[in-house]
Amino acid sequence: MKARVFKIHSDFYYVKDEKHNTFTCKVREVLKKQKTDILVGDFVELSEDCNFIAERLQRKNSLLRPKASNIDTMLVVASFKEPDLDYIQLNRYLIYLKYNKINASIVFNKEDLENNLSEKISQIAEIYAKLGYKTFFISAKNKENIEEIKDFIKGKTIALCGLSGVGKTTLINALIPSFNAKTKNVSLKTFRGTHTTRHCELVEFDDFKIMDTPGFSCLRFDFLLPDELIELFDDLKIYKKDCKYSNCLHNVYEKGICAIVDNLDKIDITRYESYLEFLAESLEYKKNISAKSIKKETFLKNTGDKIYTKISKKKRDTSRKTQKQRIEEM
Repeated sequence: MKARVFKIHSDFYYVKDEKHNTFTCKVREVLKKQKTDILVGDFVELSEDCNFIAERLQRKNSLLRPKASNIDTMLVVASFKEPDLDYIQLNRYLIYLKYNKINASIVFNKEDLENNLSEKISQIAEIYAKLGYKTFFISAKNKENIEEIKDFIKGKTIALCGLSGVGKTTLINALIPSFNAKTKNVSLKTFRGTHTTRHCELVEFDDFKIMDTPGFSCLRFDFLLPDELIELFDDLKIYKKDCKYSNCLHNVYEKGICAIVDNLDKIDITRYESYLEFLAESLEYKKNISAKSIKKETFLKNTGDKIYTKISKKKRDTSRKTQKQRIEEM
C-alpha cells in the first residue's frame, strides 16, 4: 500500500495513505543496510501489515536541511525588522535551494515595522525580480497580503525556511487560523528569534500542504567547489567568460583580470558580497578534500538496475581466513 510520510520522531515514521488513514511505522532493516534515508514528504510502500516501510518510491526532489522531499516550492521567509533584513543570509538560502533544484519564492515579512517600505520594495525588486524570483511583501501578524500567498500555493506542497524569528510559524497561523502553532517573540538579549518548531512535519489542508520546519542559521557551503559555486549566481556568471584566466576565482581587484570585478557597477553589491563569503567556505572545503584524499569503502554495489548491500571488508577477510584454515586442515 502506498502512503506518504508526514512526521518522523525518533525511529518512528508517521504515514498517511490516500484515504487519510494514518499508521505508525518503522523502516525495514534492509533499507537501513542500504542506507536508504526516509524524509518527511517521501512517498513509500508499506508492508502488508502496515507496520513497516518496505520501499521508498521515486522522489521529485529532496533537501537534507530542512529534511524534506517532494517539494513543489519553498517559501524563503525574511523580515524587514526584528531581525533586520540580512541579504547575505537570504542569498545563502536561495543559492542552497538552487543547488538542490528546488523552486524558491521570497516572502518579506513584518512590513508594518519598516519605515522606508516603498524604497525597500523597489530595491528588492531591482535585485530579485530580475533573477526570476516571485516575491511577496506581507505582515503575517496583521494578516496583510496573505490572500496573495494563498492563491499562489493552492494545490502545492510547500515548505518554509528562514532564520528564527522572521515569522515562519506566524505566517502558517495566518494562512491557516486553525493551525495555532506556538510562536515566540524575538529574544530581547540577542535580537534574534528563538526556535519554536522542533521537528519537520507535513501539515495537510484542503487546498495545500505545508511542511513546518525548524529554523536554522548554520548553513555553510562547505560541500561545493568554487567552479560549482559561481554557476549558481546567474547575475555573476554571465561575465565570467571574459575573465583573463579560465580558473579565475573572481576576487582579483586588478583591472582586466576578472570580468565580474570589472562589471561590479552592473551587479548588486550584496550579491557579490554573498559570493565572496560563500567562496571562502568553498575554498576551505577544497583545501580539506585535497589534504585528505582518502578513498572510503562503499557498502553498496550496483548490478544492472538493482542495488545490493555489500558484505563489509572485515567480514570478507574473516571468511577468507576461515577458508584458508579449512584448506590447510584438508
